Parts: sequence; C-alpha cells; structure tokens
Amino acid sequence: MTFDAQAFTEELERLPARERAIQFRLLPKARALDVFEHLDAPNQADLVHLLQADETASYFEEMDPDDRVDLLDELPAKVATRLLSGLTPDERALTATVLGYPKGSTGREMSPEVAVVPQDMNAGDALARVLDRLHDSETIYTVAVSDGTRRLVGVVSLRDLLAADPATPVADFVRPADRALATERAEDAARRCAERRRIALPVVDNEDRIVGILTVDDALRILEEAESEDQARQGGTEPLRRSYLSTPILHIVRSRVVWLLVLAVGASLTVQVLEVFEHTLSQLVVLSVFIPLLIGTGGNTGNQAATTVTRALALGEVRPSDVLKVVGRELATGAVLGLSLGGLGFLITGLLYGWALGSVIGLTLFTMCCLAASVGGTMPLLAKAVKADPAVFSNPFISTFVDAAGLIVYFLIAKAILGL
Repeated sequence: MTFDAQAFTEELERLPARERAIQFRLLPKARALDVFEHLDAPNQADLVHLLQADETASYFEEMDPDDRVDLLDELPAKVATRLLSGLTPDERALTATVLGYPKGSTGREMSPEVAVVPQDMNAGDALARVLDRLHDSETIYTVAVSDGTRRLVGVVSLRDLLAADPATPVADFVRPADRALATERAEDAARRCAERRRIALPVVDNEDRIVGILTVDDALRILEEAESEDQARQGGTEPLRRSYLSTPILHIVRSRVVWLLVLAVGASLTVQVLEVFEHTLSQLVVLSVFIPLLIGTGGNTGNQAATTVTRALALGEVRPSDVLKVVGRELATGAVLGLSLGGLGFLITGLLYGWALGSVIGLTLFTMCCLAASVGGTMPLLAKAVKADPAVFSNPFISTFVDAAGLIVYFLIAKAILGL
C-alpha cells in the first residue's frame, strides 16, 4: 500500500503535541522526512522542541532553504543557531541568502537554488548544465538566462532546450521574462505568478541580477496564507497559522482577546449615543424595538462593501487613487439597497405602528444603507493608502462605527418626524 504523506500529515496535525511527536518518531526515516516537509512551520517547531536535537538536525539539513527559514522564524534564537551550525557551508550560505531579506518580501519566500544558463551557450551545453543541476535546483522547467554576469536576460523552458538543435545558441530562442524583485511584497509577486499562469518567476535584486526563483506552488501557498489572514482579521481575530486542533488553547485566546477588547471599547460609543438620546427613547419606547434591526442592517451593508473592495484591492482591480470612483459606486449601490429595504420597512412598520413611525424606519434604513456602503467601501482604500492591512479596517471597525453613526441618524430622524 502506497504511503500518503499528505494524508498522514493531516491526521498527525489533529493530535496533541506530545502524541504527535511519539507517532512521528515511530516512522521510518525516509517517511519521517517526507512528513516533516509536509508539516507547516509551527508544527515543525513543536517537533524540534519535543524531539532530540540530533533527530531533527538531519531533517533540517534535507529541507529547502526557504522552508528552513520558515522554521527558523518559529524557533528560539539558541535553537535556530544550533540547527544552522549543523549545516554544511553551502547549505548555510543558501539559507543565509534567504534570511537576509525582510519578512513578507519575495526574497524571504524564494528558493536560491535556481538553474541559470548564459545566453551565449548553445542548447546542447545548456541542457547538460540543467540536467547536471537536476537535484540541486528548485525547478528545471523554467530556466533563467543571464548575460554572463547573472543579470537576467529572459527564460527558456526545458521543452525549448529539448526541442532545439544542440548547436543553436540559447540567445536565439530566449523569451522575455516576467520577474519578481526580491524586496517587493511576496503577495504581489505570488499574485502575478498565479494570474499570468507562470510555472515560476525568476527573482532579481535591484541591479537585475538573478538571486532565486519563486515557483507556482510557493506562490499559491503565499496567496492561501494571505487569504486566511484576511478572513481572520475581517472576523475580528488573528490567524492561527496552524491547524485548529493542533493550536494550543492559550494561543487561540491570544488571537481573539485583543480584538474583543478593541471592539468592546468601540461598542461603548453605541452606549454613549443611547445615553444622549435616553429622553427621546423614554417618550416613545417602541423606538427601541427597531434598534437591533437598524444597526444590524447597517453593519451588514458596510461589511458587504468592505469585503468586496478588500478583495478588489488584493486582485489589483482598484487602487487608493480610485477612492472617489469607489465612493460613487458604493453610494449608488447603497441608495438602491436603501430604497428597497426602506420601502419595505416603511410599508410593514406603517401598517403595524402607524405611517409616521413607518416613515422614520424607512428613511433611517435608506440613510444607513447609503452611509454604511460608502464607509465600508472607503475604509479599505484608506487603510491601503496609509500602508495598513485593509482587512484590519474592515468588518469589526466598520460595524462599530456604523452602529454609533446609525443610531444618531435614527434618533435625529425620529425627533424631526415625530416631534419628540
């Protein structure tokens, strides 16, 4: 029966940390290495802590440099230094290259093990060089072509090299290359790789010298992690960065408690608004019945707008400079939604409680939909403009703001129409 490392890893991550280490230790070394590579970095770090150093050092040696760096980021400095010191000089140098770039950059996610051939080499010699590096390169399906000083000229595929006449210079069939700058945001490079359907992107430094390669599997992993992070923050929590069942309870608490405290402070604005309009409520208690409906509708409308614009930002469909266009579109969308919901609210409330109160509810719903959609569409763009995470400025903060602003609008409209 064939051993499925991915399936075994998924089951392993469901176990408590100590039981996970015991199960891992029972694996034959070849299978253990395969499973170790499939684990995410936090779970790899757990095993390093729970197993003997000499047991994990051999797995560390076999990892790709970029995967080693992910693991090192999860380990205490002393443990990381001990593992690094056990590497061969060549592997230590490759790992140091990736470690030299800031977190979140393409250089931190690339593999420095890249197949490079000079443009003046013929196809036969280039193919021989690529095959000679078969086990040392991250991928050989996309081969970077340099001018002889490691400056990127373009790329050729393995298919190109196999199909070409051995005597043909590589320069005759080299193709222009999409590239990634080592210092640019990894998510931007990953999205470009995925959108343009590239097997890999050569990574270059500021002088256009080849320093590594970003493969499509790494690009998809980066995008998946970014999507998970955005979803978590839109829900008012921090990403766990590991499977749910393998995450310690205190880690889950830490990922949620800060946001709950922030939102609790924000919600105090709603309490302050209710105190200000306490006299208005006491004159017509039925107004309080509609508060959950109104703030719920406003919050949901704002969250929908924020989610749509945040995704459009991530895909490069809008930029912060498009803020006026976005406000216009969201204001129009909110107006149509407000007319629909407000009209329905006016009709139902008017039949049950009188047309004066129905007018209050209808106008409030219309106003709140316009306000919430505009604010929800604008805040992610403002966050991007000040280099903050748009997801952080999305659902939780929008709900808090719209709740307070919506109540002010509600009571002002009620006072004007009902004469309270």
